[in-house]
Amino acid sequence: MTYGKKLVLVNGVPASGKSTVVRHLTDRFNWPSLSVDDIKEPFMAHYPDLDRDTNRQLGRAACQVIGSIVSQAPSKCVYVVDAWFGFQPSAFWQAIFEQAGVEQVLEIWNEISPDQAVARYGARLHERKHGHPGEDYLPELYKLAQRAKPLALGPVYELAQGKHVDYAGLDRWLSGWFSSSVTQVINGHHPSQPVS
Repeated sequence: MTYGKKLVLVNGVPASGKSTVVRHLTDRFNWPSLSVDDIKEPFMAHYPDLDRDTNRQLGRAACQVIGSIVSQAPSKCVYVVDAWFGFQPSAFWQAIFEQAGVEQVLEIWNEISPDQAVARYGARLHERKHGHPGEDYLPELYKLAQRAKPLALGPVYELAQGKHVDYAGLDRWLSGWFSSSVTQVINGHHPSQPVS
């Protein structure tokens, strides 16, 4: 059997807990991760008066950088990709993934209430890098969280954000998609056995 590149998308609106989920996955499965924000933020720092349109343009460019990195990766590689995927249409992402030679996309959808998203974003305003929207973004974020949904280009695991995030359930779901032999080739170690 041939195993191509796989992506584990960590998706959700801003402040939905994506970064924490990514840290869990990289620690648990030893998969490399790519983040739209990590790629675009160094460029954002060079724009003293960065507006939303330029922010979005940098975001699109960061997505294309991710596609380029994945395209150069070995055929059996698994990447975790951290982004709010809803800021572009699904056809945009599908084209990037196809050009990168991705065989399968798995998605972790961070389910969060509008109130919780706004509270988290507001509490972290002082930590956000230059160029990200400020306090005036909170009403927009509330409406976004009401209508946001997964990208759904492949199987989706809905991870409810709250006091007790079910990482054990997430690990079992992911392990079910990767046999121990394939994971050993990719990572050099064995995680828990797949769910039968």
